[in-house]
Amino acid sequence: MTFKELQLIDPLLRAITELGYSEPTPIQIQSIPLLLEGHDLLGCAQTGTGKTAAFALPILQHLYTNTQKHEKGKRKIQALIITPTRELALQIADSFTTYGKYTGLRNTVIYGGVKQGKQTEALERGVDILVATPGRLLDLMNQGYITLSQVRYSVLDEADRMLDMGFIHDIRKIIEHLPAKRQSLFFSATMPPAIIALSQKILGNPKKVSVKPEQTTAEKVDQAVYFVGKKEKPELLVHLLKAQMPASTLVFTRTKHGADKIARALGKNSIHAEAIHGNKSQNARQKALGNFKNGTTKVLVATDIAARGIDVENLSLVVNLDIPNIPETYIHRIGRTGRAAASGNAVSFCDPEERPFLLDIEKLIKRKVSVIHNHPFLNEAFVPVAVKTNPKAAYRHKNNTHRKTIGK
Repeated sequence: MTFKELQLIDPLLRAITELGYSEPTPIQIQSIPLLLEGHDLLGCAQTGTGKTAAFALPILQHLYTNTQKHEKGKRKIQALIITPTRELALQIADSFTTYGKYTGLRNTVIYGGVKQGKQTEALERGVDILVATPGRLLDLMNQGYITLSQVRYSVLDEADRMLDMGFIHDIRKIIEHLPAKRQSLFFSATMPPAIIALSQKILGNPKKVSVKPEQTTAEKVDQAVYFVGKKEKPELLVHLLKAQMPASTLVFTRTKHGADKIARALGKNSIHAEAIHGNKSQNARQKALGNFKNGTTKVLVATDIAARGIDVENLSLVVNLDIPNIPETYIHRIGRTGRAAASGNAVSFCDPEERPFLLDIEKLIKRKVSVIHNHPFLNEAFVPVAVKTNPKAAYRHKNNTHRKTIGK
C-alpha cells in the first residue's frame, strides 16, 4: 500500500515524498482512513511505530480542507496534542512542521523548564495546532494566553507515561476545557485499568487499533557506548572518525541546530560532512543524500525525522551523538546499518545526564551495551558503581581528567 492509496491530499503527499517515505507503517494503514472518516481513536502503540504521522497527517488534512482560507482575525487553536515530555513535544511539533510545510498551517510547541516569553509571543501571533506538555499548558491557560474553545481535534499521546509522571490530574483539568464536539485520539503503549478509565472519559465510541512494536533489537548490529562529557562529544567524534576511517557514517543529533553545528565542526577538522534536517530545502536534502549514497560525502549528520527515509547500502557506522530519550528511536537509528545480510556497527556517546536514557534502551533490548573505556575523552566525573549487580547504581564523582586535544 502507498500513502496515495490512503487518500491523502497532494500537499501532504508532496511533503512525505520529499522525506523519502515510501510505504505507510501498519499503524498508519489502520489509523489514517479511520481518522479521515472522523472517528475517535483508541490506539495501543509505542513510539517508534510511526504513530506521530498516523495522527498528524489526518489532522493536517482536516484543517487544510475544512478551514476557511480567508478567515479574518488571529488564528485560533483548532488542534491540541498533549504529550508528557519536552523532547517528545519538540519532536511532534517538528513532524507537524515538516509534514505540513505545503499546507500553510501554523503550529507551535509549549513546555516547561524555560522562560515563557517566546512561547507566548508565538501564541499571540496565532496558531492552528498546539503541541504542549500538561503543566505549561495549564499555566498559560490560567494566565489567559490560551483558550481551547475552538479545538476540533485533540490528541493525548503516551498516556501511560502521563500516568507514571503524575499528570493525570492535569489531564483531567485540561479535558474540562475542551469542547464536547471534537475528534479525540488517545494513544498509549499499555492499557492498565487507570488508562482505560481515562480513555472512556475522553473518547466517545472509538475505533480501536493495536500495533506491536518492531523487533526490539538489531541482532546483527555490534553496539557500544562511550561515556563522555557533553562538550567533548564533537572532539570524540573527530577522534573516532580519524582513527577508524569508516567508509560511511551516519551521525544522529537531537536538534537541527546541533546537526549543522556538528557538520561545521567536522569540516574544520578536515572531515567532509553534510547535514540534513527539516529546515533544509528539498533540493539541499536530496543533494546531500545523493552525495552520501555515492560516496562523495563520507559523513552525514541528521535529525531523526530527516533520516527516516535514508536507506544506504552497506552503511559502515551509525553514531548516536545524542542518546535518544525514547528507546524505540534507538532501534530505528541503529537499524540503518546491518541491513539485509550485512553486519553493522553502532556507537553511542553518553554524557552523565543521558545515563537514564541508556538504561531504558538496555531494558528494551534486554542486553547491556558494551562500554568502550579506552578513549582519550573518557568522562571520569561519573564512574559506574556496581553496574553488574545494580544497573541503576549511582555514579561516583571523581575529578574529570579527560584530555582535550582537538583544536589545541
